[in-house]
Amino acid sequence: MWYWRRDYLGYGLACGIAWAVIWILVGTLASASTMHALVLVFLGWVIGWMSATIARVVYPAPRRSLLTEPQRD
Repeated sequence: MWYWRRDYLGYGLACGIAWAVIWILVGTLASASTMHALVLVFLGWVIGWMSATIARVVYPAPRRSLLTEPQRD
């Protein structure tokens, strides 16, 4: 059975692994201009990630209640 974290930490770990693979491939195969472009894309992604993390802290998800639970028949 496959176990995977279905939360923000699991998503963060998966993104970190994906970016590591991308950096390894680009670092070995790409030119300097492509590397510079990827640095800009990566910095944009980091800014988005940080803003989403701050938003999750400032505005946490609502707690579950009986009104939001699916009805079980």
